[in-house]
Amino acid sequence: MHDQDISTTLQQQLQTAYREQTPLCLSAGNTKNWYGEAPQGAPCSIAEHRGIMSYDPSELVLTARAGTPLAELESVLQENGQYLPFEPPHFGAQATLGGCIASNLSGPARPYYGAARDFVLGCQILNGEGKLMRFGEQVMKNVAGYDVARLMCGALGTLGLILDVSLKVLPAPAKQITLIKTQSLHDTLAQWQAIGLQPMPISAACWWEGQSYLRLSGSPGALQQAQTSLDAERLAAPAAAAFWQALREQELAFFKQEGNLWRLSVPPATAPLDLAGDCLYDWGGAQRWLMSTADADTIRKTVTAAGGHASLFRAAQPQNQLNGSVFQPLTPALKHYQRQLKQAFDPVGILNPQRLYRDF
Repeated sequence: MHDQDISTTLQQQLQTAYREQTPLCLSAGNTKNWYGEAPQGAPCSIAEHRGIMSYDPSELVLTARAGTPLAELESVLQENGQYLPFEPPHFGAQATLGGCIASNLSGPARPYYGAARDFVLGCQILNGEGKLMRFGEQVMKNVAGYDVARLMCGALGTLGLILDVSLKVLPAPAKQITLIKTQSLHDTLAQWQAIGLQPMPISAACWWEGQSYLRLSGSPGALQQAQTSLDAERLAAPAAAAFWQALREQELAFFKQEGNLWRLSVPPATAPLDLAGDCLYDWGGAQRWLMSTADADTIRKTVTAAGGHASLFRAAQPQNQLNGSVFQPLTPALKHYQRQLKQAFDPVGILNPQRLYRDF
C-alpha cells in the first residue's frame, strides 16, 4: 500500500470513529505501550506509515513519517555524521519516530542539549475529527504565534494522530569521553553543581552505588583539559558507550530490581529525599529514578515539597490497581487548560482516552 493510501485509510478510520464516537488506541511499534495509563479503544496502527520524506544534511533538518523506525533514522543520520541530540530511548527494536515524539522521552543528554520537543520544527496530524492539520515549518527560524507542533510532544496521542514530523538534527560530537570516580553522593552532587557553573562540555552525568559517571563531548583538546581538571579515571570507550546505552534503555541492574519505578524531577542540587527504596541519579541530579514500594501519596508529597514532581514510570502491578494516577496530578488551573486543549483537538474524546489522565 502506498503512503498516500495509508494516510487516507487512517483519516477515514478517524472520521468513522468520530461519527460513531468509537474510542481508538493509537499505536505504532508498541515499545512504550506500558507508559502512562492503560491503553483503551479499538486498534489504530500507524506502523506501516513509514519512511524518510526529506533530509538535507547541510540544513540539519529531517522530515519522516511517524511509523519510521528510530533505528532507521539514526542509521541514516550516522552515515552523515549527525544524530538526534536528545538521545531518545527505544525500549525495543520496533521503536518509531511517532512514539518518540508522543512520549517526549529523552536520554542522558537531555539537560545539556534539550528534550525531544526542543528539536521539533513541525508536524502533520489528524485530529479527533479526522481533519488533516499541519503545524510549524521545515526550517529553523523564529516564528510568531503558538508553537502548536510541540503540544504533540508528551501528549501520548491524546491530541492527535501524528502523521509526520520535521526535526532539527545536529553534527555528532568530534569526540566523547566518560570519566568515572568512586565518591559519595554528597560529594558528587556538590561537584556537579560546581562544574555546572564552568564552561565544561558535559553531555551526561549519572551516579549510582558510589560511582559517579560524567560524559564529556567536544573537541579532543577541550576534553583533555576537562579530564585534567576533574581528576578522574577515563572509562574505556566500548565500556562507556555500553553504559550510557544501558542507562538510556533501562538495562542496568538498577532497573531490574523489584518494585515500582518512579521518575522524579527535582532541582539538581536537591539533597537526597527521605524515601524508601533505591535511587539512581541521572541528568546531573535533576532526574532521579526511584525503585520503591512506597505508596504514591508519600512519594508525591515528598517530591512536591522539594519543588519537583513524580511520575510512575513502570508499575510492578497493573496501574489501575494503584492508588492515584500515573502522572503528577494537575492543579485545578492546569486541569482546566488541559481539558480545553483536549476538547479543541478531540471533541468527542476518541483519541487514546484516559491515557494521560483518567479525567479525559
